[in-house]
Amino acid sequence: MQITVNIPDELANEAKSRGIAVEKYVEQVLQQRIPSESTAGPARSGTAAGDWIESMARYSDKIPPLPDVISREWLYQDHD
Repeated sequence: MQITVNIPDELANEAKSRGIAVEKYVEQVLQQRIPSESTAGPARSGTAAGDWIESMARYSDKIPPLPDVISREWLYQDHD
């Protein structure tokens, strides 16, 4: 993928101080900030995923239904 951007002077200066091209420096910064697949956590098995979904929905029957029309008054009904 190729992206064209305006590089701030600070970023260009930082790349220059490290002795590398701005493109390479930006690539390194992005690699550090974007989590890789290995840091995303283990994939859940079908059973574990099902258990997780069930735990999320456990008390969903206790959630009151939404009104037909959501008004400002309804949103702030519990606020003074």
